[in-house]
Amino acid sequence: MANFIIILSEAAGEAHAAPKAFGMDATVWVSIAMLVFLGILIWKGVPKMIGAMLDKRIAEISKQLNEAEQLRLDAESLKAEYEAKLADAAKEADEMRTRADAEAEALVAKAKADATALIARRKQMAEERIAAAEAGALVEVRTAAAKAATEAAAALIAAKHDAAADKALVDQAIAAVAKS
Repeated sequence: MANFIIILSEAAGEAHAAPKAFGMDATVWVSIAMLVFLGILIWKGVPKMIGAMLDKRIAEISKQLNEAEQLRLDAESLKAEYEAKLADAAKEADEMRTRADAEAEALVAKAKADATALIARRKQMAEERIAAAEAGALVEVRTAAAKAATEAAAALIAAKHDAAADKALVDQAIAAVAKS
C-alpha cells in the first residue's frame, strides 16, 4: 500500500523530500551507526576473539598436518621395511631354489654312482659265480680224470703185475723208507 501512495504522489507531481535529522540524510546516519557498531565490536575485543579463534584453528590444522606428516613418514618406513622383507624373502627363495637344485643334482649323481656301483658289484658277483662254477667243473673234471686214471692204472697194474712184481715193489718201498 505504501508503494501505491508513493506512486500516486509522484504522479500528482508532488516532490518528495528525503527526511533529514540534524541536517544529515540517511546515508550519513547509516555510516555513523556502522562506525559506532564497529567501535563497540573493537571495544568489546571481538577482533581479538576472532584472532584467537583463528589462531586456535590454525594450531589445530598445523597439528593435523604434523600428524599427517608423521603418519606419512611411518607409512614410508613401513613400506621400506616390507620392501626389504620382500627382497629378503625373494633372496631366500632363490637360495632355497639353488639349494634344492644342488641337492637334486647331488641325489641324481649319487643315484647314478650307486647304480654304477650296484652294476659293478653284480657283475663282480656274476664273474665270481662263473669262476666258481668253472673251478667246480674243473675240479669235477680233474676228479673224474683222476678216478679214470686210477681205474685205468689199477686195471693195467692188475693185468701186468703179478704177486712177484708186487713183492719186489713193496720191498723197494720199504728200503726207501728205511733210508729216510
